[in-house]
Amino acid sequence: MTEYGRGEGSEPWHPEDPLYGDGGWEGQQADAGQQSPYGGQPQHYPQQPQPQPQQQYDNGGWGDGQQAAYGQAQQQYPQHDGQYDQHQQYNQQHQQQYDQQAYQGQPQQSYDQNGNGWATGTQAQVPYPADPSDPYGQQAAAYGAGQQDYYGSPDAYPPPEPPSRRAAEPEPQIDWDPGPDQGEHAFFAGDDDSEDDSDDAKGGRGDRRGRGGKGGKKRKSGCACLVVLLVFGGGTAGVGYFGYQFYQNRFGAAPDYAGDGTSVVVTVQVPKGAGGYAIGRLLKDAGVVKSVDAFVSAQEQNPKGKAIQAGAYLLKKEMSAKSAVVMMLDPDSQNNVQVTPGLRNVSVYTRIDEKLDLASGATKKIAEKKYKSLGLPSWANDNEGIKDPLEGFLYPGTYPAAKGMKPETVLKEMVTQAAEAYGKYDLEAKAKALKLDNPLQVITVASLVQAEGKTEDDYRKMAEVVYNRLNLANPETYGFLQFDSTFNYVKNESNIEISEKEINSNKDPYNTYTNKGLPPGPIGNPGDTALKATLNPTDDGWYYFVATDGVNKTEFAKTHAQFLQLKEKFNESTGS
Repeated sequence: MTEYGRGEGSEPWHPEDPLYGDGGWEGQQADAGQQSPYGGQPQHYPQQPQPQPQQQYDNGGWGDGQQAAYGQAQQQYPQHDGQYDQHQQYNQQHQQQYDQQAYQGQPQQSYDQNGNGWATGTQAQVPYPADPSDPYGQQAAAYGAGQQDYYGSPDAYPPPEPPSRRAAEPEPQIDWDPGPDQGEHAFFAGDDDSEDDSDDAKGGRGDRRGRGGKGGKKRKSGCACLVVLLVFGGGTAGVGYFGYQFYQNRFGAAPDYAGDGTSVVVTVQVPKGAGGYAIGRLLKDAGVVKSVDAFVSAQEQNPKGKAIQAGAYLLKKEMSAKSAVVMMLDPDSQNNVQVTPGLRNVSVYTRIDEKLDLASGATKKIAEKKYKSLGLPSWANDNEGIKDPLEGFLYPGTYPAAKGMKPETVLKEMVTQAAEAYGKYDLEAKAKALKLDNPLQVITVASLVQAEGKTEDDYRKMAEVVYNRLNLANPETYGFLQFDSTFNYVKNESNIEISEKEINSNKDPYNTYTNKGLPPGPIGNPGDTALKATLNPTDDGWYYFVATDGVNKTEFAKTHAQFLQLKEKFNESTGS
């Protein structure tokens, strides 16, 4: 057995050692069977190399009770006033770090296989780990002033510089202007130089004042502040203005004129399908109303405001929105031509002449001359006996017709609407299904239904009467329609009391009393309801009808005898 601490390269224990004579080593034999002075625990000697412990003194005793790690194992002293337990976990975490630093490139002492002391070699000193609560524990002061370099490698482990509190905690930098004597932002200082912060670090703030001069900087700073004030002032004014505008648009009353307008009259054309905002925009652009919102508000407040339709309107400039709505609802201000279902072309032409302030018959002459250029369907004019190629193609509706417009412009809009409406149906197929020759005959039947029917309920029955009478083999009429409406079309009248002599003496192709089958073309402009009834007739066996009250009430019959009864009823109601 060899004494602890007597191995080669170790230092003898000093008599003034605090552990000497106080449960320390005192030359005790360290064999495997001896009792450890620390709590009776046997000393453990791992089979791995262990370094010689280095003592560290602090004010004449152990500093923090820390024990350096030896190789791969940590000696445990559970009953030594709890000092080693406090740092046991910390030492284990830094064990590998100190192993690599303490023994790198140095010969290490180890026990021989028989445990007979230290083997030859030089043992490096291992520093104890620093106290976690000490921010300077990792500094070189832990080794003591002038301590020998036990690592033998001063290049790899140069002595660290003394710790500095200011180095550990850098001075915070400010990004605002604390005052004229505490550093100023370049913008407010008016510094046009390109020096960076490194100049300040070298020369200090006194250098900056020396370069620019305190008075000059103040003058530049004042100018900069003035610019900033102007910018912020202008921005504030702009925000205030737009805020006011937003409030006015959002919550304030819409701009509006007062009164019924000036003496200046303008024409405003409202297209089909235009809503309140679209109409208001047209009126504002024409100078009639002051704002779109004012018109929309006035239209909503008027119970009939939604009745404003497409068309041309004669209005005054600078009218209040309320007056503009009232005027647009007045028929006298509407510069439009309205085509009602069943209206004949001759009546439409007269209305256009009046609206455009043209001589009587001017529009009719244009129609006869330019009908081919107005957009008629290809099947429209396929009968040489047609009196008016545009008959049946001036579709019912309201159309702008203001002074200065050309008649063909108004007519073309009407024909376009008819072509679109008829194009929704496959009239070629419908004509074949109804045993008609072409789509034009479908429109012709619709014009007859529109002219003879009095109510919507009459239209489908009226259509069946036409189809049944066109059958040349039927024993009731043998192909004669015998409609008063066709004779009235020839005469340009609307007479329900026509003498048989007058009817039978007229051989005009449109007279269905003297000519079998349909007339050459339509006798008016049918509406959509009549057209749909024409395409979907009843199938009840009707052949006759009579307006028994002479006005609105139409009754139907299947035989000639029933027809005679209805005729007597008509004579009684009319007194004829």
